[in-house]
Amino acid sequence: MTQNKLKLCSKANVYTEVPDGGWGWAVAVSFFFIEVFTYGIIKTFGVFFNDLMDSFNESNSRISWIISICVFVLTFSAPLATVLSNRFGHRLVVMLGGLLVSTGMVAASFSQEVSHMYVAIGIISGLGYCFSFLPTVTILSQYFGKRRSIVTAVASTGECFAVFAFAPAIMALKERIGWRYSLLFVGLLQLNIVIFGALLRPIIIRGPGSPKTVIQENRKEVQYMLENEKTRTSIDSIDSGVELTTSPKNVPSHTNPELEPKADMQQVLVKTSPRPSEKKAPLLDFSILKEKSFICYALFGLFATLGFFAPSLYIIPLGISLGIDQDRAAFLLSTMAIAEVFGRIGAGFVLNKEPIRKIYIELICIILLTVSLFAFTFATEFWGLMSCSIFFGFMVGTVGGTHIPLLAEDDVVGIEKMSSAAGVYIFIQSIAGLAGPPLAGLLVDQSKIYSRAFYSCAAGMALAAVCLALVRPCKMGLCQRHHSGETKVVSHRGKTLQDIPEDFLEMDLAKNEHRVHVQMEPV
Repeated sequence: MTQNKLKLCSKANVYTEVPDGGWGWAVAVSFFFIEVFTYGIIKTFGVFFNDLMDSFNESNSRISWIISICVFVLTFSAPLATVLSNRFGHRLVVMLGGLLVSTGMVAASFSQEVSHMYVAIGIISGLGYCFSFLPTVTILSQYFGKRRSIVTAVASTGECFAVFAFAPAIMALKERIGWRYSLLFVGLLQLNIVIFGALLRPIIIRGPGSPKTVIQENRKEVQYMLENEKTRTSIDSIDSGVELTTSPKNVPSHTNPELEPKADMQQVLVKTSPRPSEKKAPLLDFSILKEKSFICYALFGLFATLGFFAPSLYIIPLGISLGIDQDRAAFLLSTMAIAEVFGRIGAGFVLNKEPIRKIYIELICIILLTVSLFAFTFATEFWGLMSCSIFFGFMVGTVGGTHIPLLAEDDVVGIEKMSSAAGVYIFIQSIAGLAGPPLAGLLVDQSKIYSRAFYSCAAGMALAAVCLALVRPCKMGLCQRHHSGETKVVSHRGKTLQDIPEDFLEMDLAKNEHRVHVQMEPV
């Protein structure tokens, strides 16, 4: 009885087409809360910075490496998460990720040195964050088709609400029980990832026809073709007085013509039946690296990541350096998070409309995001920074909630290769995720001006816009335009030959042979 219940809870949802709803709504809710307990916690970890510096007597840069290592491991291990998801299923991988996230955070609360946190939060929790986030966003894209953009955008706002709610809550909790017990509480709270991961039921898209029906239909079709062939052969023989080569008894290799229908029937049945010797699909399909459109999109993600993390890290120091109070400077970060919510939802509604070329909408958002990053360097007072924060938060929301689901679009790789593409795509982002904040910090250390950190972010985003603009031209074969004419001619000739019936070719050859014999007789 217990085994039957376990099978019932773990069985896959089978659909004849993308459901665009159904159990997908439960998956969307799970993704929302998994975002809360993954990226939401990462973005609010800064509330512990001062406590960690005082407890371990370390500098700000040494403490900031905790999150840098965590983000690097999160993105670097994306291919591993893809392989495990394809091998064991998305649900088990997400549940394992929840256990790793919670274990790392709880272990970090007992750390005596900052190096212990490098291992606990940076490596263990970082690996768990990857196992929790990537399989969830992948399976969510499989449950939705037409509504994929809006559902993913709304569900991804979980991290924005977490930044807005967790920061003051954790600050109040630290004042009562201290930072160690607060970190322990956060780690136990992240066990909810295991619960929401259990809701990620696998999905199978299966056509309406079963294999048995296909075999029966093929059997009837073959029988009909054989009968039609016999009838047409006899009629043609009567009309022309010439025996055609399509008749079974004229084929020298067939000694028993009655066995030919059975042989043809067996041949068709063998072709329609599944072959056990066929190779299984690879756990991680690296063939996407041969597609120039994906290479351009991966480079877009690489350069865009330079501008994702640094602004949230440096907006408060920038405000303080301009003479703004610490409380009002912290309010800039909260405002940025709320604006990001509206950006994600707004982008989802726009991209959900049909017909629309989604990659061009993404390109417009990237260009505006570049402008917003440059605008930070001209702000000199609170309201100027507030305007830039709202503008940047809204635009980063339009990109942050859509750049991974866009991999499922045909302009990039398509839904069939989405799982492998997401793993490789996030893996490539790991380089910029580790180098982005230190690069911005290097500019600040040299100039002693915090606004200089936004130059590297804006430059990276500008390069990302160029790479994104090349995705669709590469997909359409812009680099192979010179060879397209020859390919079309060859394919046209091949298609013409395929459309000509074999009987017609054999008949034509027979007539030509007959004409040769007729011309040779007078000689």
